[in-house]
Amino acid sequence: MIRILLATAAAMALTSAAQADEITDTLNSAIEAYESGDVQYALDELEFARAKLLEMKTDALGAFLPDAPDGWTREVNTEANAAMAMMGGGVAAEADYLSPGGDSYRIQMFADNPMVASMSAMITNAGAMGMKTERIGRQKFAVQEDQTMGLIANRILIQVEGADAATRTTLLEAMDFEGMAGFGS
Repeated sequence: MIRILLATAAAMALTSAAQADEITDTLNSAIEAYESGDVQYALDELEFARAKLLEMKTDALGAFLPDAPDGWTREVNTEANAAMAMMGGGVAAEADYLSPGGDSYRIQMFADNPMVASMSAMITNAGAMGMKTERIGRQKFAVQEDQTMGLIANRILIQVEGADAATRTTLLEAMDFEGMAGFGS
C-alpha cells in the first residue's frame, strides 16, 4: 500500500514541485517509520501525505472555475472542501459571482464523492422527472428554477445557482468540460 501511495504521489506531484518534495519526503518518512516498526508514526505520515494530495487535487478542481465575466467579481470559497470528509470523501470547489447589478451566482463542483453518483440518476432522468434539460457543449444539464446541474465524466457534479437560467448557461459555457473530464488522471 505504501508503494502504491508513493506512485500516486509521484504522478500527482508533477503539478506542484514544492508540494511534491514535501509529499515525497513525508511518504519516505512513512516508509522509514514502518521499516523501523513505528506503525503509528507511519500512519500519521501517510495521513499527512494524503491531506496534502487532497489539497493538490482540490486546487486542480478549482482551476476549472471560470473567471468572472467582464465587470463581475468572483470570490473563491477556499473552505469548500472542508466538509467533504463528512460527505463520504472526494473534493469540492466553489465560487460566488456577483454582477455589476448585484445579481449573485454560485458555482459548486464536487468530484469523486458518493453524492455525485446519487445525483447522476436525477440528471440522467431529468426530463422524465419534469425538469427541463439542455446541452451545453456535449454535456447534458438539468435546469430547475434557480439551479442548473450536470455531471461531467460520471464523476464531477457541477451546480450553478442563481436567478437567471441564461446567465447560468453563460457561466457554464465558460468552463472547460473536456479538460475537466480528465481531472485527476
